[in-house]
Amino acid sequence: MGDFDLVTILVIAANIIFSFKGFKDHSFFEKYKFNSAAVKRGEKIRILTSGFLHVDTAHLFLNMLTLFFFADIVIASLGSISFLLIYFASLLIGNLLSYYFHKDELQYNAVGASGAVSGIIYAGILLYPEMSLYMFFIPIPIPGYVFGIGYMLYSIYGMKNRIGNIGHDAHFGGAVGGYILTLILVPQLFTTSLLMVILLAIPIVLLFFLQKTGKI
Repeated sequence: MGDFDLVTILVIAANIIFSFKGFKDHSFFEKYKFNSAAVKRGEKIRILTSGFLHVDTAHLFLNMLTLFFFADIVIASLGSISFLLIYFASLLIGNLLSYYFHKDELQYNAVGASGAVSGIIYAGILLYPEMSLYMFFIPIPIPGYVFGIGYMLYSIYGMKNRIGNIGHDAHFGGAVGGYILTLILVPQLFTTSLLMVILLAIPIVLLFFLQKTGKI
């Protein structure tokens, strides 16, 4: 992990350029951030552009560092075009899920590539469920599928309890996008990694149940 592919460089560069423009130009930031009221009145472009804006350099750095470590896993397995398909589909699905949950909250705003990055993370875990991940505060390796399920369950918890100034629904929607697109692109995973496919689907089914029963 961690090799610089040209496509990875271009995606990271686009995020950096767009974000720094937003840092310096408040009107630019306001024009392209995700805002429920603006999307509702027809400014659909924000569903895409908000994924290239960030609140600050720390927010940008964390997303791009995570993308850097997972992008080459997906590119090496599926190629650059498929990587871009997963990235942009996850970005859009994440923000569409945010809009679904917040369409009547006209002051709801969000920015960040977290949905897209979540999709790439989930794609990487599906492709290599045996991978081990290391967290700064946990001294032992965590199996990729355990991290993926935990990440999704925490996102559901965050959505339900409105924890922090974090777009948990965009994270969740992005992960769902990565999950679906990866299975479409690599259907043989249903044969080679069926147990992982089922396990990683559990949080998705749980969210659907909670939404249908009005608990989220």
